[in-house]
Amino acid sequence: MMKYNHFEIDEMLDSMVITYDTREQQTAKLKRRLKGFGCPVERKKLNFGDYSCCYTDTDGNKVYCDDLVAIERKMSLDELCACFCKGRQRFEREFLRAKQSGAKIHLLVEDGDYEKLFGGEYRSQLNPNSLIASYLAWAERYEIQLHFCREETTKLLIPKILKYWLKNHLEQMEE
Repeated sequence: MMKYNHFEIDEMLDSMVITYDTREQQTAKLKRRLKGFGCPVERKKLNFGDYSCCYTDTDGNKVYCDDLVAIERKMSLDELCACFCKGRQRFEREFLRAKQSGAKIHLLVEDGDYEKLFGGEYRSQLNPNSLIASYLAWAERYEIQLHFCREETTKLLIPKILKYWLKNHLEQMEE
């Protein structure tokens, strides 16, 4: 593995571009979110997840990380419920592809929290215990990191998650 010094790592971090999946609907909300990232973005077909990143290495090569890290964004607990019900097989195939790649997966749910989850404060008829059981089982099975935030925080959180994943990834390459 290549060994990078902290100056090279900082330079590669500064070159980070957030990639987003071609299946993301081109809405005004998406455009605001992308603009709010504060770094360049690139639309790209991702095998799993909605967001990932790439960077330029010390040799000037663009390195895509979409088989190593991804963020799956859900706009609400309602959408998460739908994924565990009607869209369960498709949703599970996506997480299985991520696991087979050895990728780190972050599940970001907007406008939700554990209190709403446990309290069943969503429109689905899915029982809170079933939703919690599904999420916790999948978190173990697919090594998912769960994040809750408000919609307006998403544009701040996604770049931070990817930046600190990338920093850790590059530092581990030093060893």
